Amino acid sequence: MLSKFPRYPLTFGPTHIEKLSRLSAHLGGEVELYAKREDCNSGLAYGGNKLRKLEYIIPDAIASNADTLVSIGGVQSNHTRQVAAVAAKIGMKCRLVQESWVPHEDAVYDRVGNIQLSRIMGADVRLVDEGFDIGIRKSWEEALKDVEAQGGRPYAIPAGASVHKYGGLGYVGFAEEVRAQERELGFAFDYVVVCTVTGSTHAGMVVGFAKDGRQRKVIGIDASCTPAQTKTQVLDIAQKTAKLVELGREIGADDVVLIEDYAYPVYGVPSNETKEAIRLSARLEGMITDPVYEGKSMQGMIDLVRKGFFPKGSKVLYAHLGGAPALNGYGYAFRNG
Repeated sequence: MLSKFPRYPLTFGPTHIEKLSRLSAHLGGEVELYAKREDCNSGLAYGGNKLRKLEYIIPDAIASNADTLVSIGGVQSNHTRQVAAVAAKIGMKCRLVQESWVPHEDAVYDRVGNIQLSRIMGADVRLVDEGFDIGIRKSWEEALKDVEAQGGRPYAIPAGASVHKYGGLGYVGFAEEVRAQERELGFAFDYVVVCTVTGSTHAGMVVGFAKDGRQRKVIGIDASCTPAQTKTQVLDIAQKTAKLVELGREIGADDVVLIEDYAYPVYGVPSNETKEAIRLSARLEGMITDPVYEGKSMQGMIDLVRKGFFPKGSKVLYAHLGGAPALNGYGYAFRNG
């Protein structure tokens, strides 16, 4: 579905799928859990899911004759860290707007983790005191104008690379990659669990797995705490991406499965249950998840297994999207492990 789209390689290749044997056994052994390690997908600044998306966006940035990538996220945004890494790799400048999306308790929150890495890589980081919203932000639009006013040639990459025209393509590719790996493994996954916020990771999977009728087996775990807005955005991106790749069938609202039970108390703040899920996957599998995204989707998957959401014998693939550097901004929450 992606052969006609130019791709700039930023990742190592197909990401590894590993069986989470100890976690599966701990949860009763009736469901087999696996993880696809998108967190280990590249040597660029610790990798992560946004690099898979950026592979299809960067060719357009280069063709546009831009000299500056301009993007936005929260203070501990994984996305902006990956944009900074890509800018460094391809020799462009980078302007990052970092908004106050998370009410945080660590005194060093804006000096460690993702934002520290972005600064080390040479990005021009601008802190803006604005709250969380997955939509198009005024501060980002102003940054684009400012770069232009200073003689630069900006290229716009929205939050999460999500509402970009090509934002959904990377995770269409994820689905195609999973199908190839399933042929090697000798079985197909019954469900795929993914964290959902700005939406294009989930949307791309919906389109990619719609090719073989499994789009409703993609189980999104909301971490935005604004699920209605998030689901609307996932659907919109999926519909536009389906047309772009000439899927040949319509994507409807029922094709987007989003579970809303685990994003509390607010975006970016881990509940006690999220912290316990982070500890459990770390202590049983040595797999590190973060407090903002993957910890909440891990919490969701664990709880769904315990509740019997997945039928006995199901093979469930957890999409590990990365984000561990953000843990440095939550040192107080995990001060005792």
